Amino acid sequence: MPKNSLSKKKDFDQIFKTGQSFYCSFLGIKALKNDLDVNRLGIIIGLKVSKVAVIRNKIKRQIREIVKKFPKKKDNYDFLIIVKKEILNKDFKEIKEEILKLQAKIK
Repeated sequence: MPKNSLSKKKDFDQIFKTGQSFYCSFLGIKALKNDLDVNRLGIIIGLKVSKVAVIRNKIKRQIREIVKKFPKKKDNYDFLIIVKKEILNKDFKEIKEEILKLQAKIK
């Protein structure tokens, strides 16, 4: 697991409790400032989105690729992206535009 991935339940719980939240029609992003030298990412995509693992993994890969290109801020954050079922109707470009819009709202 890469060092910039969120994997511990306590990290997810902390972001849910105290992180900033921004949502659009097909995904949400929660962000919490961290004291590390890197941004970390967690993606939540449930079986309600798709029962087919290949589709869920494709969406995760697309999101990771988009997050790699986030504009650099002076502070580092833990990002948690929550995927909704409506994402299945979107192409990569639409997903990228929406994630970048939501990320720009983070203070």
